[in-house]
Amino acid sequence: MKFEHGHSRQEIADLLSAGHRHSKLKDMIYGGIDGTVTTFAIVAGVEGAGLPHNIILALGLANILADGFSMAASNYSGTKAELDDRKRIIQIEERHIAQHPEGEFEELRQILQRRGLSGELLHQTTQEISQSRENWIGLMLTDEYGLARDDPEPMRAALATFAAFLLAGSVPLIPFLLSLQNAFVTSILATLFTFFIIGAAKSRWSLAKWWRSGTETLLIGGIAALLAYFVGGLFHP
Repeated sequence: MKFEHGHSRQEIADLLSAGHRHSKLKDMIYGGIDGTVTTFAIVAGVEGAGLPHNIILALGLANILADGFSMAASNYSGTKAELDDRKRIIQIEERHIAQHPEGEFEELRQILQRRGLSGELLHQTTQEISQSRENWIGLMLTDEYGLARDDPEPMRAALATFAAFLLAGSVPLIPFLLSLQNAFVTSILATLFTFFIIGAAKSRWSLAKWWRSGTETLLIGGIAALLAYFVGGLFHP
């Protein structure tokens, strides 16, 4: 979605007619951070326990695929539940409009009144919106139930989470896959850098400075990594 756009009549019309899509930012950030944390937790835990590196690869790859799929499936189910609930609410509103048109009309009028309309303009606007069942229910969804205007997309949300999990979660394993010297140290540095990059990228959609957002995410991930290494060290022979 473009944040900057032209303000001519045609540009505004094109922008509004293009429709809206739910941002996958949350799904990607969630998947990326969790993928990095859980995979590096395995790396740090196994290294802390002094076990062979082939165990890191076996458990790490299993985590990327199994946990990544599990997260994607969970996100799909959760988003699908939101979509199903939205459909249920739409059916309720359709039934209310059919059975209690006057009450629903008054509800619509009060919603518009809360938005600042009054007098004859309020009456005319209420009449106009009530002529379209889709617009009427759409306003109910946003103002009565606090829902977004558009339907959530379960499959897209799941794919965004899975892709981010695979991409970020593979970073801690790459030094071991390449059999680099000091693979664990390289894995630590690569993982911390990934945390910082995820946080810095997240700042594009916030008011926080890129370095502040990056440092915050790095600290969160670093604490999780230290905990994993500490626990693994408890089992070192």
